[in-house]
Amino acid sequence: MRPTVAAFTDTYLPTVNGVTYTVKTWRDHWHRRGGRMEIVYPKSDHTPQSGEHPVSSVPFPFYEGFRMGFPRIPDAVRKSDIDIVHAHTPFGVGLSGLRVANRADLPVVMSYHTPAEEYATYLTGALSGRLVSVATAYEEWFLDRADHIIVPSESTRDRLDSRVEKPITTVPNGIDTERFAPVDTEAFRDRFGLPDGPLVGYTGRHGYEKRLDDILDATAGLDVTVVFGGDGPARSQLEARAATVDTDVRFLGFLDRADLPAFYSALDVFAFPSPVETEGLVALEANACGTPVVAINAGALAETITAGETGYHFDPEDIEGFKQAIQRALREHESLVESCLDRRETISVEHSLDQLETVYESVNEEREQ
Repeated sequence: MRPTVAAFTDTYLPTVNGVTYTVKTWRDHWHRRGGRMEIVYPKSDHTPQSGEHPVSSVPFPFYEGFRMGFPRIPDAVRKSDIDIVHAHTPFGVGLSGLRVANRADLPVVMSYHTPAEEYATYLTGALSGRLVSVATAYEEWFLDRADHIIVPSESTRDRLDSRVEKPITTVPNGIDTERFAPVDTEAFRDRFGLPDGPLVGYTGRHGYEKRLDDILDATAGLDVTVVFGGDGPARSQLEARAATVDTDVRFLGFLDRADLPAFYSALDVFAFPSPVETEGLVALEANACGTPVVAINAGALAETITAGETGYHFDPEDIEGFKQAIQRALREHESLVESCLDRRETISVEHSLDQLETVYESVNEEREQ
């Protein structure tokens, strides 16, 4: 019998990001396998479904749409027969997970999604520097209380290896390959008025740290249309910059998840210059739809993309290299599409759940010894 898991996360629906997607997808597929996974998350506009337990929360003042949950334990979880606590955050709601584990002597699995220092970047001025050191120290305190740590990529594992002594396993978040697959794009193109000809694009959070301006620089002078989906704090600045270039640039705004397969399938190249990714799920979603990715050779994207098979890399701050990689991906589009589709099974969420289940089994066995 598969263990019953209580997952604690500081970000969940209706917020759409990599963590939300991973928690929801893992839960759904864990249930398909006959297991049970309860979700504890900050209360929001989302109407809770069976097995979803909101706790009191307040808006986070430095990140629109994000809420900070209080470390509360819902009665339904307190009274449940839980086998494993899985924390997807060291803050707020994650502390509730530690309390549940301590009271019932349960093992704790910790997913390391975002380095603590990145939370501090949402603050500015002198406070930011102080917050980085405090947040990092706190993060290490929390990680030290986990029985097992999960990271989405080898580069993230390398970052943690020298800081913690707990077992670390790389478990990619995985892609729902039933949802993300090549689809017909005619209706999507008509809806947004996208022209014929090569499309180079990006979708996701428009954050300053993602260096989306580099896409405008790298496509300057190319006969392509640049398409941005998504939203975020850097969007207004990006739109202002786009208005000064000769390239045809389109901003589609926030896209429903149901629209993403058509978005990816419409692109000839997905451009991803962000150096701060712990995995880069949108790159894998694009690959699953048969779209090659040109990504920075830094962070997790250095390993997420396989050069010559699922796309190409460029070196940090090398705009000319970025441009040449886009041009090469456009020239080799047909062969790259085929290679991307051949890789679908290895990046699937089912493959990731196989690895996750092995971690769950190991922490239970260690507790029983």
